[in-house]
Amino acid sequence: MSIKVAVFVGSLRQDSINRKLALAVERLAPKDFSFEHVPIAGLPLYNQDFDGDYPAACRQLKQSVEAADALLFVTPEYNRSIPGVLKNAIDIASRPWGTNSFAGKPGAAIGASIGATGSALSQQHLRNVLTYVDVPVLAQPEVFIAFKDGLIDGDGKISNDDTRKFLQGFVDKYVEWVKRFR
Repeated sequence: MSIKVAVFVGSLRQDSINRKLALAVERLAPKDFSFEHVPIAGLPLYNQDFDGDYPAACRQLKQSVEAADALLFVTPEYNRSIPGVLKNAIDIASRPWGTNSFAGKPGAAIGASIGATGSALSQQHLRNVLTYVDVPVLAQPEVFIAFKDGLIDGDGKISNDDTRKFLQGFVDKYVEWVKRFR
């Protein structure tokens, strides 16, 4: 039985450290987990005016979430909070009222930053939003990576054994969490 995870990376940057973190997590997951990165860059800003006739990109986003068994949010920290593009995607997929695509899907929030707090404040804001849109969020372990050059490469290979062990511990708990909802 395969488990499909919709991955939301909150950074649009080509060489995003959070994309690298997402890939590292994917490499550590069991073979029965598959990961689909959900594109959020081209979405229009959420506007209630289009609730009656959602744009195609917004419908596709909702379909990607609905097709997933679980969710993984990998976010940087912008000005002590989540990136606007990530919040916009969440707003779109949870609307219009009564059609929340996220409802009941298990998820987790992790992130990396070059700062010492490794996206801790961003994740706290994200957890508040996810709780409101009815995503049961894995509480522990929290993953706040203070990213250094070379820690994870563009293919998700982790250079530090302690980081690899820590992330494997997260993945093991995440897998257990997701399977509770199956």
